Amino acid sequence: DIGEGIKECEIVQWFVKPGDQISEFEKICEVQSDKATVEITSRFTGTIKELHYQVGEMAKVGKPIVNIETESASENHEGLESDENTVTSTIIQHSELKTNTFSANDKVLSLATPAVRRIAKEYKVDISEIKGTGKGARVTKDDVMNHVAKKTQSIVKPIASLPPQVPTTFEDKITSLSTIQKSMFKYMTRSLQIPHFGYGDEFILDNAIALRDMVNEYIAQSNKFSFKKITFMPILIKSFSVALQKFPILNACLVDADSPDTVKLKYRSVHNIGVAMDTPGGLLVPNVKNVQTKSIFDIAADLQRLQEDGKRNAIALSDIQDGTITLSNIGIIGGTHLSPVIFSQELCIAAIGKIQRLPRFEPVKDDFTGKTTDKVIAKHVIPVSFCADHRIIDGVTVARFSEAWKNLLENPALMSVELR
Repeated sequence: DIGEGIKECEIVQWFVKPGDQISEFEKICEVQSDKATVEITSRFTGTIKELHYQVGEMAKVGKPIVNIETESASENHEGLESDENTVTSTIIQHSELKTNTFSANDKVLSLATPAVRRIAKEYKVDISEIKGTGKGARVTKDDVMNHVAKKTQSIVKPIASLPPQVPTTFEDKITSLSTIQKSMFKYMTRSLQIPHFGYGDEFILDNAIALRDMVNEYIAQSNKFSFKKITFMPILIKSFSVALQKFPILNACLVDADSPDTVKLKYRSVHNIGVAMDTPGGLLVPNVKNVQTKSIFDIAADLQRLQEDGKRNAIALSDIQDGTITLSNIGIIGGTHLSPVIFSQELCIAAIGKIQRLPRFEPVKDDFTGKTTDKVIAKHVIPVSFCADHRIIDGVTVARFSEAWKNLLENPALMSVELR
């Protein structure tokens, strides 16, 4: 099962070669779709006779990827299983598929993430020649770079007397999109058919900072958490969900949206809030499930797990599916306001920028005269941006939601009043 709607996926690595003996449920290969990386296991016990694809090629869903000779001497085709009951006519017939036969001497790739394999490919390095130092003998980026450095030192001889070579020509380079880039191209093309409405504001986070510091002091005195401290994100996500309870339309999605006569709104009961994460393989948007029922500590634990999985390019497909609304945090890199793009299965997306300490006017009462005057005081300010589907969501709704969320963050004690 490689995910609903997937038509093809890239062969990342083979765990077998022709002539190998294989048992039922043993791993055959690892493939990467535009949603996740999946390991394919065998449904048969027998001998590997033929591999239909090389590493890096795109395998069609529903078509054979390997031939296995069983004990009964009958040849069975092991294929990728699709969620769909039928295969559409756009899939190439078996006779038209490009097949590649591997000899028994062909090498099976070492364990390595897709990002590391891309680096090895860029430097034209055979990754099977590299001894992995990572967990489970997995080849890491450092292993590849050290191998390249040693190879270069053995070939290049320094010639001090020669002047530096200046390139005389420059050539453009055309490359194929990565799997995640293809996915982004497909989904963003679909999303840009949506008329986007933008809205921006600024929140003062001084009280939220005090709450975070108090929570971290509590965590430091306790041994029951898997993390040593929390960032602002668990607080932002929980307050976002609390404010969302009064504006359920922002968490809804469209059903039968092909025509105004058939389109309907589906109000979703759960808050599965997506969070963009920069992984070695590219940007992914997993979501924290059922935020409306979780505490700030629960959300922090979920974020820690997703971040650790993201570093290993191991975010599960189930963590990416079924998102209802997205909260992107570009501020960890930099920048202030932006225009985020709505996912086609959602109606609203929010994005937060970099927290800055900025001067702001604040009314201050003089203890002696009793008069109130404006004074410039340093405040921690965070810029917030929204985009919503303007076919359904109007500007007033987004503005009111923003004010409700802002009120909770600037007065975090109110969250305890709103919690159910």
